[in-house]
Amino acid sequence: MRQQDLAQQYLVLAEHSLRRHHLPRIEYCLQQLTAKEIWWRPNAASNSAGNLALHLAGNVRQWIVSGLGGAPDFRRRDEEFAERGPLPRAQLIRGLRAAVRDACGVLRRLSADDLAKTRTIQKLQVTGLNAVQHVVEHFAFHSGQIIFITKQRRNRDLGFIRFTGEKPHRRPRRRLPVL
Repeated sequence: MRQQDLAQQYLVLAEHSLRRHHLPRIEYCLQQLTAKEIWWRPNAASNSAGNLALHLAGNVRQWIVSGLGGAPDFRRRDEEFAERGPLPRAQLIRGLRAAVRDACGVLRRLSADDLAKTRTIQKLQVTGLNAVQHVVEHFAFHSGQIIFITKQRRNRDLGFIRFTGEKPHRRPRRRLPVL
C-alpha cells in the first residue's frame, strides 16, 4: 500500500471516530441531561459534561483547525474548565459540532507529507500524525467521561453498545444527527 493511500485511510478513520462515533454520543448525552445536570460536578477535582464539551471544542480547534489547518489560535483553555454555566445546551452542541466540522475539513485536505511534518502546538513539537492521534484519543477519552456522567445521572444503560445476537437496549428514539 502506498504511503499516501495509508495516510488517507488513517484520516478517514480519524474523521469517522470524531464525527460519526463520538460526537453523536456526546450530543445524545447532553440531550438527556437537564441544564443543571450538564454543569453538575461529582466533586471539586472533576469536570462537568458542559466543561468537557467546551474543552473538546477548544482542543479540536487548537490542534487540528489551527495547528494543522493554519487558522488563528484563540483558545482560552483555562476558561473551558472555569465555566460554571449554565451555557445553553444548544450553544455547547453547536460549538462542538462546528469544531468537529471544521476539523474534518482540515483532515480531508491533509497529505502524507502533512502528517509527517513537525509543528508546534501547545508549545509541543509534534508531527501532524501525532496531532491527529492526540485529538482522536483525547476526544474518545472525554466522550467516555460524558457518557459516564450521563449514566450516573440517568441510572441506566444508554444502549450505545450491542454484541452480535444481543437484543438492542433502549435506543435513542430519534436518529442521531449526521453533520
